[in-house]
Parts: sequence; structure tokens; C-alpha cells
Amino acid sequence: MSTVKPGYVRPLDLRQGRIDLTHGSGGRATHQLIETVFRPAFSETWPRGWQAAGDDGARLPPMPREGRLVMATDAHVITPLFFPGGDIGSLAIHGTVNDLAMMGAKPLYMSASFILEEGLHLSDLVRIAQSMARAAKESGVAIVAGDTKVVERGKADGLFISTSGLGLCPENLQLSGQMARPGDAVLLSGSVGEHGMAVLSQREGLRFDSPIVSDSAPLHELAAHMLATGAALHVLRDPTRGGLANTLNEIASASHVGMLLDETAIPVLPPVTAACELMGLDPLYLANEGKLIAICAEADAPRLLEAMQAHPLGRRACRIGTVTDDANGFVRMQTAFGGQRILDWLMGDPLPRIC
Repeated sequence: MSTVKPGYVRPLDLRQGRIDLTHGSGGRATHQLIETVFRPAFSETWPRGWQAAGDDGARLPPMPREGRLVMATDAHVITPLFFPGGDIGSLAIHGTVNDLAMMGAKPLYMSASFILEEGLHLSDLVRIAQSMARAAKESGVAIVAGDTKVVERGKADGLFISTSGLGLCPENLQLSGQMARPGDAVLLSGSVGEHGMAVLSQREGLRFDSPIVSDSAPLHELAAHMLATGAALHVLRDPTRGGLANTLNEIASASHVGMLLDETAIPVLPPVTAACELMGLDPLYLANEGKLIAICAEADAPRLLEAMQAHPLGRRACRIGTVTDDANGFVRMQTAFGGQRILDWLMGDPLPRIC
């Protein structure tokens, strides 16, 4: 006679085990996955005294009366799941934290939805969940709600993560891609192209004399440091997919202005430049995950730049151009050779699945 209790589920083998379809069935196996992998990791991010009740939603602590709620959502389908400088877990946190920060908001709470592929190593899932928890704690954000689904082998490249975030910004603060004005200064917090090239090098098994590491990082503290200067900030934006060039085109289009950039002022690390030349890529179109663009009133540019350079994530900050009065919305760049070229919108996708 069998001594196995009805409903018995074998303990998860977190070293050698893999995800199977039962982990997405909503039954005991799903509950076991949540209790063994996600709850231990994410409970480290919860506010003191807050408990997850296992309900369909999270009851949040009372919000401060001052300020305005800001919400952002993002999806992450990067391949490979792990890359120099980060992984899909930390990237999922940083991406949503940065979206909130670009609105001037302090990130507070996040939800995370997982689509797992049958066959995913449980050890990889544990590593990713723990990476998310570390990134969330560093960002001061709590992961308070989530969902898990499992799809058949070959349907999800291992793992997809969707996140939503809730933050709070001052009531009178307004930052928008529609607020750039002719004469404004265009500032950049650092060098461009590291994330896109780090992912590509890992995906293709490329090796360089100087390793290229993703710049993935939470930008909310840098943004808060900048806002504290009282400078007339009009736009904050992180140049992710499509890179610096595409993001500036988005802003120019939304604000009905043009821009004139100085090619020699835009910092690109030598290994990224060399790799781009080798592969025929333009670093201005490569994704970044730890840089921001700031557009502010001309008179406030010096003190805002000084504040950016005083922060660890803005040491390489520089002024790269000026907003111009251009009904066509062209983003032009003064080249190192003295001519000009138009930085057009990204056409196609030179680096798919990079965030």
C-alpha cells in the first residue's frame, strides 16, 4: 500500500530541477514554486510589518497626502537571460524604477509577472528572483504582487518578465517629452552603448581585450539629486531601445522642435567604439539601461551639470547639444569633420531582444 499522502508534491530540486507545465497549473506545484522561490526572495523587499496575505492584490500602506501617483509598466524579453553587468531580473527592476524616475517620482511598489518556459532550470529562476530582490532593495522599492504562468517548451526563450511600478512625485512637478523648448540645453549623464554591446557580445560569444559591461543601474537617486538643484528641468528620459538617437527624435517630435548635437561631446567608451566599427553598428542607436538625457533651461545647465557630475552615476555627464527651433523636428549632429548629418529615427532592429 502506498504511504504517499494524497496531493503530495515532491520538494523542488533547486539545483538540478526544471520548470514543467504543472508549475503553471494553479495547483499545489504552483503554490510550491511561489513559496519556495518567489516569497523568500521578495519578502526581503517588503516594508517593515507588511505581510503578503496571498490575495488577488496587495493592500498597500497609506500613501502620503502630498504628491501625485505615477505608474509605469514594462516587459522584458532579453536573450540571453544573463549578461555582463546584469541579468533579466535586475534589468526588470531597473527598467521600471527608471521609468518612474524619469517622471520625477520616487519608486515605491512594484508587481512582477513571470512567463516561464517548460524546461527552464530552477537554479536559474532562483538566481533571477534573488537578483530582482537585491535590485529592488537597492532601489528602495517593494515587490508586493505577482503572477506566474508556464508555457510549452520553445515558446518563451526561457523566461519573460513584465513589471509595473508605482511611485510618488511632487504635485507641482511636470516633466514631459513635450516640454523641450528652443534654446534649452541637452545634457547626457554618461557614455552610451554599453548595454546593447554587452548583450550582443554575450549572445554571439564575442570576446574583447577590454570586457564590455552593461550599464544597467537604477537612476532614481541621480534624478532626485538633479531635481533638488531647483534647475528648470523640462525633460528627463532614459535612452533604452533605439539608444540616444531614437530617444532624441522622440522628444523632438513630441515637442515640435529640432536639436543640434556635437559629435565630439558624446562619450563612447573605446571598447564599444571598436566593437561597433567591427560590426558596422552605430553606438548612438544602441540601448542603454543606466543613462539619462536631461533637457533644461540654458541658464541652469552649468549648475545642473555640476550636480550630475557629483553623483556616482553621472561622473561622465556632459552637455551634448542644444534644442533648436525647427518645424521639421530634425535631430542634426555637427560631426568631428566639420559637417552635419541627420540622426534619423531607428530603422529596423539591429539588436533584437536587448531589454
